[in-house]
Amino acid sequence: MSALMRLIALLFGLGHAAAIAAIHLDDAGRQVDIASPPQRIITIAPNLTELVYAVGAGAALIGTVDTSDYPQDAKAVPRIGNAERLDIERIVSLKPDLILVWLHGNPGREVAQLEAAGLRLFYLEPRRLDDVPRAIERVGALLGHEAQGRDAAADLRKALNMLRETHANAAPVTVFYQVWSQPLMTLNDQHLVSDVIALCRGRNVFGALPQLVPQLSIESVVAADPEAMFTASEFATVGPQWRRDPKHRAFATWSRFAKLTAVRRGWMFAMAGDVLNRQGPRIAQGAAAACAALDEVRKERGR
Repeated sequence: MSALMRLIALLFGLGHAAAIAAIHLDDAGRQVDIASPPQRIITIAPNLTELVYAVGAGAALIGTVDTSDYPQDAKAVPRIGNAERLDIERIVSLKPDLILVWLHGNPGREVAQLEAAGLRLFYLEPRRLDDVPRAIERVGALLGHEAQGRDAAADLRKALNMLRETHANAAPVTVFYQVWSQPLMTLNDQHLVSDVIALCRGRNVFGALPQLVPQLSIESVVAADPEAMFTASEFATVGPQWRRDPKHRAFATWSRFAKLTAVRRGWMFAMAGDVLNRQGPRIAQGAAAACAALDEVRKERGR
């Protein structure tokens, strides 16, 4: 063997060894050794399912949760539980070589059981808007679909940047995002949804509260007097992902507060929860919906 061929063989061997020993850092700060692209994947949150499909690895999915409903192919993936209860025995029996876990969204005790069973877990949780395209790239690299991950992330960044540039000089609008009505709950500025509102030049009136998902009093909302109110709702996967809906059942509490700006002007909007609340690749659609709603407020407000 010539010296050149020996050098090529050595370099190939080193490169192969490096690939086999790939270490990926997850969002729990854990180093996860992935010897080769996983072929049997389970996701235990719908946004993680969408990330897998976004990088073209959907064929490797062997199990997911009941709420994984996008894309259409995800509905045919076998079910292994939901956000409240996972079927641990079924998950173990499926022999996954990787389980994608939502860091703060899955039952901790059951996730610990999966880890104790010797299954490989990788925790993900994009908390900020710019974390989502990074998550797509990371999942692409993790699953052996690096090029598709890069392309999908680039498309998402482009869509978000277009919205950001379009609204860079828009007049601010104060917003109350109602997560739940009983008890009354919202999100603070550490949540990705608040990032979306900020991208559209909205200001979350409860953004400074210390809790990620604070519980509120009715009086605190009245005192804040937001110009716009948002709540999540179900929408078809095609068409506008928002609608003006003062009569939405989630807003029933506010009908008796006629002096509230959002109530008086009818600036109360139902947003497609799947695209806005999920920390996944359709977040640009959610951002476009939020921006369109706030643009309607600006138009009627005169600025």
